[in-house]
Amino acid sequence: MTDPTQSRILSDVADYYTAKLDAHGTTSQGVDWNGVESHQLRHRQFLRLLDKQVDGSIIDLGCGFGDFLSFLRSAGHRGHFTGYDIAPNMIAAARGLHGEGVDHCWRIGATPEHQADFALASGIFNVKGDVPDDIWLSYIHETLDGLAGAGRRGFGFNILSLSSDPDRRRPNLYYADPSEMLGYCLSHFGRSVALLQDYGLYEFTVLVSHPEAKP
Repeated sequence: MTDPTQSRILSDVADYYTAKLDAHGTTSQGVDWNGVESHQLRHRQFLRLLDKQVDGSIIDLGCGFGDFLSFLRSAGHRGHFTGYDIAPNMIAAARGLHGEGVDHCWRIGATPEHQADFALASGIFNVKGDVPDDIWLSYIHETLDGLAGAGRRGFGFNILSLSSDPDRRRPNLYYADPSEMLGYCLSHFGRSVALLQDYGLYEFTVLVSHPEAKP
């Protein structure tokens, strides 16, 4: 990204998560989730997109220290996994925990440099800091365009929901309108779009399939 506003966004987000990892280590709190249970619950929403395609390759954008890789392997997934994160210490932590091998690798970056069967992003759209909502939304849309291009067979993401209780919202976080986000994805990425907001958290997950794509 060359736009100075977007560069600042990425720098601020990297600094935010670096501080979380420094404070909490390789725990759910280290990637700014409340705890293990909700962390795993978010992971499970993406299994619907993968649809038991255990050999499908995965891009995890904003991978943190690589917890999603552990989750996938425990669920029986064996396809190649690439984790991207803009915070170098997150990638260092992922390599320290999981190593690298023929079936998984880690990369520093904000944009996938290759395609996989599925591209996923969990939690990367939440922490906007003091960035105005309209600018943050433009950043989200650009990132979704990149995810759509990176996932041959589909992509997915989650984001905090404007349907959450107003008194629980925090000013440094971004809350998306589910209907507007669904409409954006339908108009830009095709009709095979699912919105999940029934799993008990103050967020929703969007899954976009490319059914015409061949394995």
